[in-house]
Amino acid sequence: MTARHHERDQFVAAAPEEVFAFVDDHARFSSHMSESSWMMGGGRMSVELDEARGQAEGSHIRLSGRVFGVRLYLDEVITRRDPPNAKVWATVGAPRLLVIGQYEMGVEIAPESGGSCVRVFINYELPKGWATYWLGRLFGPFYATWCVNQMLAGVVRAFPPGRWAVAA
Repeated sequence: MTARHHERDQFVAAAPEEVFAFVDDHARFSSHMSESSWMMGGGRMSVELDEARGQAEGSHIRLSGRVFGVRLYLDEVITRRDPPNAKVWATVGAPRLLVIGQYEMGVEIAPESGGSCVRVFINYELPKGWATYWLGRLFGPFYATWCVNQMLAGVVRAFPPGRWAVAA
């Protein structure tokens, strides 16, 4: 994959086990995709989990819906699950997306004094179609940044600063 990359990390006042439990609930962790927003063009995506609920290597997560009136679809598979340290997933097949193509996303969690450092990343290709390729060149970095920021913000909201001190 000749990928483009975006990542961001943040301290969270929670133990790695707690953070991983939140991240491992993929429907909750990726809830920004199922909420209508200006970034989603007023649309939303439905999340469909397999029987393993996205909580095992090889488990599938499917998203489908409309964004800016265009029907989108993707299938992700969990490629790494190492509680409480990391979880990684990647698209499989041919995703139907507007500004990014195939991608790999993940979360890495490292213990720190009083909590955890949480890093969310995405490695992505540009879409293959002529029009979507150019849309991806223009808007792919912005979308990748938004997606990483939304996922990380969800973790931060789940564990607000000062809720309680975590043992080091």
